Amino acid sequence: MINEGLKSDLEKKLTKVLDQKLSIDSIVSQGGGSINEAYRLSTNISPLFLKVNSASKYPRMFETEAIGLNTLASTNTLRIPEPLITGKYRDQAYIVMNHIGSGSPVLDFWDEFGHKLAGMHQVSAAYFGFESDNYIGSLNQSNKQMDSWSEFFVQERLEPLVKTARDSRQLDTNLNKDFEKLYSVLQDFFPIEPSSLLHGDLWSGNFMADANGDPVIYDPAVYFGHREMDIAMSRLFGGFDISFYEAYNEHYPMENGWQDRLEVCNLYPLMVHVILFGGAYLQDVKSILKRMV
Repeated sequence: MINEGLKSDLEKKLTKVLDQKLSIDSIVSQGGGSINEAYRLSTNISPLFLKVNSASKYPRMFETEAIGLNTLASTNTLRIPEPLITGKYRDQAYIVMNHIGSGSPVLDFWDEFGHKLAGMHQVSAAYFGFESDNYIGSLNQSNKQMDSWSEFFVQERLEPLVKTARDSRQLDTNLNKDFEKLYSVLQDFFPIEPSSLLHGDLWSGNFMADANGDPVIYDPAVYFGHREMDIAMSRLFGGFDISFYEAYNEHYPMENGWQDRLEVCNLYPLMVHVILFGGAYLQDVKSILKRMV
């Protein structure tokens, strides 16, 4: 719930950032899932979007989200919510963004989505990783910069989650050994490409059509990685429309065999789900490892 203290703090900081007096007229809950509370703020200037969570449970989550959103927006490709302020009132951490109204997808929505994601993925860095660590869901995501994608994928993505699952006894010894076998074959598994700027958590719950029917992405877990990670995530829970993948490949063709590599990419989000939601996803992990090793 938003109390008067937090409301006053938001008005004061938004007034300073926007350089004009802002007052919040109404606060309407939007639902926010298991981590955040979300609200639509009606103000005297424009509608805004507020997310709130526990500062002690998720330190710097919103600061890192703002960095990720600004990094994605700097590519001038897909539409991204603009973060205005982040802060903390007592134990309530918050981020305020411009509010983007939702609408129905236009006829070429998926073509535009695929085209613009391809453009975003062509933004590269001299490393795999990111300038800072951040979160995927409620889990810390380490982004130590490395020269090799296969090393980054193992050391910064799979190994930390495998260790967490093993320590919590969600992973047995045999499965841990299968992961070790997988690590040994990954060096030559992925095609050599420059790193790509990734959304990092690109599933159906993290995009929408705006009022004009154009694609918007949000709630990122940004880093520079192999672009097949975003494509794989988009296929994990039902997949996007086929025209999305056709448009993507038209503008930034993927290397042969990309469909066969996606399930290995998805070991990362699947292990995130194993840790956050329990063993229901563990069978998918076991099936992938069985096919690989």
